[in-house]
Amino acid sequence: MPNYDIRYLDEDGSVKAKIAYECANDIQAKVLAHAMKTAGAKRIEVWDGPTLVYERPERYARAS
Repeated sequence: MPNYDIRYLDEDGSVKAKIAYECANDIQAKVLAHAMKTAGAKRIEVWDGPTLVYERPERYARAS
């Protein structure tokens, strides 16, 4: 099972909170990230190792 790092950030990019969790896939990690959102966090990032798999709001439009 992949291990995901979920990060909650302030407007300036500083980390408010961070959790590591084992999820079956990216979708489960995204759902968990929203369910566990820290009050006052302005951004959510979900990392699978060194790969950013999800962010809200998106900083850059991704190519299709």
